[in-house]
Amino acid sequence: MPLTLTAYDLWKCYGDQAVVQGVNFALNPGEILGLLGPNGAGKTTTVGMLYGRVVPTRGFVQLGPWQIPAQAAQGRRDMGIVTQEDNLDPDFTVFENLTHFAHHYRITGKAARLRAGELLELVNLTDKGKAQVDDLSGGMKRRLVLARALINKPGVVFLDEPTTGLDPEARQDFWRLVNRLKREGCGVLLTTHYMDEAQRLCDRLLLLQQGKVIDEGTPGVLINRVIGAEVVEVIGDDVAHLAHLAAASGQWGRAFGDGYLMALPPEDSALGQHLKQLPETQRHRRRANLEDVFLRLTGSALE
Repeated sequence: MPLTLTAYDLWKCYGDQAVVQGVNFALNPGEILGLLGPNGAGKTTTVGMLYGRVVPTRGFVQLGPWQIPAQAAQGRRDMGIVTQEDNLDPDFTVFENLTHFAHHYRITGKAARLRAGELLELVNLTDKGKAQVDDLSGGMKRRLVLARALINKPGVVFLDEPTTGLDPEARQDFWRLVNRLKREGCGVLLTTHYMDEAQRLCDRLLLLQQGKVIDEGTPGVLINRVIGAEVVEVIGDDVAHLAHLAAASGQWGRAFGDGYLMALPPEDSALGQHLKQLPETQRHRRRANLEDVFLRLTGSALE
């Protein structure tokens, strides 16, 4: 059955420090929800509370009839988890990594072998069944970890920075698998540092800073609401003067690298007129993206 995962007022404190503060959201069947934030924002801790590895200081998670952490063991029967580490068993072949993991869900014998074969076909590793884990490329290992997470046919899958370190082709392969999970009605929660990944895959985003959700929405809605459709990067001009003009015209802007980044101003504003007078080599106009959203909301880049 399709399952909705709901987080209710999740807090996690270590001593006097609250690393997650009052996080609430729902992950619906057939939806990819992105959990984004700078390093130290509380993403991994939040994901840990969702599947019961981390016990919340306050709040709980509901997955179907199961309340987590009280019924985490039962809830995990409907979950698949892909952590940042591969943690595959190097003593087993690719096929054996799946069949042995299936035992955790009381899938044994012929049923385990059939399920392992189905998953190897799904992730395009059928011809690697007899290979040792250490002989796989990084992309193949990530696909095998995903296959292992699907052994129990979960309704919800957690992907914690699943494509970090992969080359572009391997990332594309992984994206196709994630989109297939969505089409099959699986709810997917994704944490990632890659903006193109978040914009391409996620139906909705939660933006975290210092353990709090500071904004949420679809990628397009967030970009247009927080920044606008376009930005301008200016190089080689007086940054202090640009900041003054931006403030006077009510436009967001900030020093960025060796230049100045700002939301695209109206052409008839003082800032717009100033930009027109600059050589084209000094100004670069482009579409706004999620990185710009983070710069405005948090004051730092995502990575």
